[in-house]
Amino acid sequence: MSYDVALSAGAERDLEELYDYIATSDSRENANYVLDRLWDMTERLSVAPERGSYPKELLALGIRDYRQAFFKPYRIIYRVFDSCVVVYLIIDGRRDLQSLLERRLLRS
Repeated sequence: MSYDVALSAGAERDLEELYDYIATSDSRENANYVLDRLWDMTERLSVAPERGSYPKELLALGIRDYRQAFFKPYRIIYRVFDSCVVVYLIIDGRRDLQSLLERRLLRS
């Protein structure tokens, strides 16, 4: 079975902000590399999204609706619906994920 993959407005914003940050603090070449790898990871979710692990921050709250994929140190947080995968967050895993997840996923 193949899934459609969609990025939420927040995930699109995450990609733009990550690109801008890396391009400014490092180089456009590295920003392009990271963006390409993250985009590849999101496209791979169309094949077997159930393989992703559950974010530990959400498991601690008893929430098993979301999964994650990694391109270290970045995390892609998504949810699987019938034949669709919706990506909600694309974030640097070194950030305070608990408050970000609460703000973005639990209050929406």
